[in-house]
Amino acid sequence: MVEAETIDGSFANPVFDAQSVFRAIMDAMARPGTIQPIDGLARPPAPLSPVAGAVALTLCDHDTPLWLDPALQASPAAKSWLGFHTGSPWAGTPADAHFALVSKPAELIALENFAQGTQEYPDRSTTLILQLDSLVSGSDLLLEGPGIEKMAMAAPTPLPRHFVEQWKQNRGRFPRGVDVILAAPEGIACLPRTTRIKTMEA
Repeated sequence: MVEAETIDGSFANPVFDAQSVFRAIMDAMARPGTIQPIDGLARPPAPLSPVAGAVALTLCDHDTPLWLDPALQASPAAKSWLGFHTGSPWAGTPADAHFALVSKPAELIALENFAQGTQEYPDRSTTLILQLDSLVSGSDLLLEGPGIEKMAMAAPTPLPRHFVEQWKQNRGRFPRGVDVILAAPEGIACLPRTTRIKTMEA
């Protein structure tokens, strides 16, 4: 017997909605730090947020192993919903994951634990989807790099511990390294591995 909450809450118009979210993700990757709205397209069970759920529905499929953080692992409803609507196999370890869904970023393991890709195939790395409370109410960060004219500002919260230092190490592994999608009520913002992050004090 499939629970109703497993079936409910997916895209009402799967092709159109997935295209809309995918376009928003591509725009956010091309212009790091910009916020791309994603309006109420998905209604996943808690603790998965609507925006993170919409990103997962768009990017994940039967060819992309998905890793869930402990809070999502502990939610049968969220796991069933993701499994039913994406078909993604579960990644046994962070290093096996094409995508990682993180509902509690402040408790996230170090970025280096995820797949980093190789020099020859840097795309064989993990893209992390961090579920945040806000993209605008955290500590201000300065962003520089490709896709940013001079500099951009971002204020996401909560972030993983020592995130700016971890990100510096991640960027130092280029062309290897992880990319990050920030999902919050305001929409999504992206941090490709080429982006430099500085705190306002730096």
